[in-house]
Amino acid sequence: MNQSITHDRREESIEAKTRWFRALPLSERMEMFCSFTDMALTLNPDLADKKDAQQTERRIRIISAA
Repeated sequence: MNQSITHDRREESIEAKTRWFRALPLSERMEMFCSFTDMALTLNPDLADKKDAQQTERRIRIISAA
């Protein structure tokens, strides 16, 4: 993982973060995923009990300010 520090706003965009994440090897992606999951469960321990999510047939549109 690149540990450099930058102050460029363009590297804070969702597209830049996506490129960074895709550049990681699968093992590092899984490590990040597990870290995010652990953090979410630490902040909300009841999260694992919420099993009533339903799949939707509708489209999902992601809107970002450009």
